[in-house]
Amino acid sequence: MKGIKNSKFIKMLVPDTRIYLIILFVFILIVSYYNSAIGVVGIFLLAYLIYYNLKISNIRREEWTRYIEGLSSDIDSATKYAVLNLPIPLTIVEFDGTITWYNPKFLDVVDSKDLLEKDIQDVIPNFDLRNILQNENELSKIIEINNRYFKVVYNIVKLPRGHTSNYIIMLYWIEVTKYEELSKKYNEEQMVVGLIQVDNYDDVMQSTEETKRPLVSAEIEHRLNLWAGKINGFIRKYAKDKFIVVFHHKYLEKLESKKFDIIDEVREINQGNNMPITLSIGVGTYGETPLQSCDFANGAKDLALGRGGDQVAVKKRDKISFYGGKAKAVEKRTKVKARVISHALRELIEQSTNVIVMGHKISDLDAVGAALGIYRAAKNRGKDAYVVLNGSNPSIEGLFNRIYDIEEYKKAIIHCDEAKLRIERTSLLVVVDTHRPNFTECPDLLKLTDKIVVIDHHRRGTEFIENTVLTYHETYASSTCELVTEVLSYMDEKINIPQIEAEALLAGIAIDTKNFTFKTGVRTFEAASLLRRAGADTTSVKQLFEDDFNTIIARAEVIKKSEIIYETIAISSLDEVSKASQLIAAQAADELLCARGITASFVLGRKDDTMIFISGRSMGDINVQVILEKLGGGGHMTIAGAQIEDSTMEEVRERLEKAIEEYFEEGEDE
Repeated sequence: MKGIKNSKFIKMLVPDTRIYLIILFVFILIVSYYNSAIGVVGIFLLAYLIYYNLKISNIRREEWTRYIEGLSSDIDSATKYAVLNLPIPLTIVEFDGTITWYNPKFLDVVDSKDLLEKDIQDVIPNFDLRNILQNENELSKIIEINNRYFKVVYNIVKLPRGHTSNYIIMLYWIEVTKYEELSKKYNEEQMVVGLIQVDNYDDVMQSTEETKRPLVSAEIEHRLNLWAGKINGFIRKYAKDKFIVVFHHKYLEKLESKKFDIIDEVREINQGNNMPITLSIGVGTYGETPLQSCDFANGAKDLALGRGGDQVAVKKRDKISFYGGKAKAVEKRTKVKARVISHALRELIEQSTNVIVMGHKISDLDAVGAALGIYRAAKNRGKDAYVVLNGSNPSIEGLFNRIYDIEEYKKAIIHCDEAKLRIERTSLLVVVDTHRPNFTECPDLLKLTDKIVVIDHHRRGTEFIENTVLTYHETYASSTCELVTEVLSYMDEKINIPQIEAEALLAGIAIDTKNFTFKTGVRTFEAASLLRRAGADTTSVKQLFEDDFNTIIARAEVIKKSEIIYETIAISSLDEVSKASQLIAAQAADELLCARGITASFVLGRKDDTMIFISGRSMGDINVQVILEKLGGGGHMTIAGAQIEDSTMEEVRERLEKAIEEYFEEGEDE
């Protein structure tokens, strides 16, 4: 069969002889222009070749006819009748697609006549003979012809010696129209479960006059009921701010094409409420059971909430899609959750043999500051505690040098390999400033203990740490250091931490808020004031951000070579590879936002020979996280990043500009 397949593909690549004759004719015309004598000879030669080609074609047709007649004479009348009157369409073609024979059933399918010597792909435009022969995928062999569906089965037949063609292909067209229609109907009637939650229900009601609160609640229900009615869905309210809706899968594509415009409709409600109402919707489908689809929906809703709310997450088995998510996360006024988390974390620390804290790879001040805060919480409970840090980098070098001069931290800061030796099943592992397992400083630790706590403020991505005993994930927060500071404030009557740790926490807040200018709420300043009272010195904190002269020059060069697209977006790149590359790119992206009229900035850099990184920043009007998620990254609405492997700087820039274009197109659609 290997020889047959090789012959098959060679013949499919051989063009029709008419192409050669046309090329030869053009060549003769060109030669005749320069030498008429040679041109005349060429014309006679061309005429002979045309005659020869016609003669060979006739001989070929006569041989095939004799073969068919011989075949007919060799078989008995019953077999002949069975072949000629096969109940399924049958076509015999050569490897170049030329039809050499067909039965009446095939004529009924294509609704045409005189098909001999025609190309099969001309008769059936959506039929690709090469794809049928090469592809083993059964779905690729389903062909639609005149609103009917056929599965194509082929058989390669070797002809007797002496024929111009050694092999032919017999195509059997088995109709599967009823099966396809049934399959389509089954998919359309698949059950889809949607879980809807009003993100800011309590805050909206508190900010609304008491007499108008019933109107707001009724309007939310009214709009959701109207929306469910349009998709013939069943909707029920099961809590003051939560709904469940069930509908058929055939409506899901329509909802996705409209980007789930229900979240925009609810946001526009104005019944005396002083703040817009936002929804988080989780949609689950393709579950093997209704319970599994509901689990998909619940997981999708958690994702939508973890990413800041005001969006829809659709989970189709392992595939997750997001819609919306362009509004800022609203700061929660109540600190009840912070107090509950603090008490739960205190109990977990007291029940553990030791505590190990780690942040993300290439740690920043927010990760290190938060880790030191949790370290101190454990030490105050009398537990052995360690911070996993595989080394310094330019963004934390100032803090790292200061804490490493203190004897206590020389023992407390350990490498990943040492952490693996110290961790036990009864140890408490606290992950700060990230929720992605592969982004942690030491991913292997996640498999070595059953007690994992996650504290993070980044918008939740599709990849996150599973089976945690406690998760404190608040996207409204300015930084993880802010969350940790609040947790520390409820563990004891007074925050009891050394000055260097208070300064590390304050530096983490300052770096993520760009010195209290971005994503800064009331609770951010309250956390900063707590740290200030605990002994943090603002001058010492500022010194942690100092850069060397070369870094300042490199940052200026990046800003100088930036370009503006879409009138308000700045893009630049850093070609030099160094330990400070990511820090320089991030700082340059921040600086570009200081230019008048710039609402977003992206700086590309090279981490090493195989990886390109992107730092994205925004004033809030453009969601850089949504843009960089298209490139496999993530982060916040105003601060995000991405890393792309095995691509050139030019390729990554093209992909980035395409993602920005798609972002604006989606925004216009919405």
